[in-house]
Amino acid sequence: MNRISLIVAVVLVSLIVPASMLFVVDQRQVAVIYALGEIKEVIVDPGLHFKLPPPFQNVVFLDRRIQTLDSPETRPIFTAEKKSLVIDWLVKWRVAEPKQFIRNNGVDLRNLEARLSPVVHAAFNEEVTKRTVGGVLSTERDKVVRDVRARLVDDAKSFGIEIVDVRIKRVDFVANITESIYSRMKSERLQVANQLRSTGAAEGEKVRADADRQREVIVAEAYRDAQKVKGEGDAKASAIFAEAFGRDPQFAYFYRNLEAYRASFRNKSDVMIVDSSSEFFRAMRGPAAPAGAKK
Repeated sequence: MNRISLIVAVVLVSLIVPASMLFVVDQRQVAVIYALGEIKEVIVDPGLHFKLPPPFQNVVFLDRRIQTLDSPETRPIFTAEKKSLVIDWLVKWRVAEPKQFIRNNGVDLRNLEARLSPVVHAAFNEEVTKRTVGGVLSTERDKVVRDVRARLVDDAKSFGIEIVDVRIKRVDFVANITESIYSRMKSERLQVANQLRSTGAAEGEKVRADADRQREVIVAEAYRDAQKVKGEGDAKASAIFAEAFGRDPQFAYFYRNLEAYRASFRNKSDVMIVDSSSEFFRAMRGPAAPAGAKK
């Protein structure tokens, strides 16, 4: 039994030891071989590789892909005008020198990010304090990013990394300044709106006054033309009546009496007391020609 156990142990050791000597490097990683606590070799080529079994040699892996570091907090930065700005930034980086990286940060990427964040913030602080708010927000924004990246190049070498890109995600005022700016903008917009309303009201009154004037002129001209046409019509009607009555004076006399009766008895409730033998009712008593009429 002891012999069988020994054989099994030997077989297991013979399998484990070779397996511990083999490791695979992924194309997204960098392998660092330690020999008794010291960096022995850095392997960047992907594939199957060999090393001595532990504890003689150990291997650790670093991610060689591009990493993103976001601004961890929104600390205010003062501009040349002593205005406080809050800048949200991001930095793209990757491991460039594995040995230098491990010596300064170990194998945990979070150690590097904790050390790199203050450096980036200090670089932004140095560049923003040289410029005005308008420059940071628009005209010199790209130059701020380029200058910050240039500042980080030397610091990145000491960390064993490469700075791939630096970007500004957002620039804003601190909360109390933002509220005052919004209040001022609101006041300015209200002032402009009131001015536009006043201008619009004045223009409206002007348009209405002009329209009323034109209406009065048009109505007056129309009334004048109507009276002219009416006068011409009355004149023609009078001429026609005169011509017709001149041909038959007796009929004209009778017609004028009928018009007088119609005007006198316009309403059924009208009451008139007149002697029936009066001249007014001559046309009702029978046909009679007026004085001077032909018989």
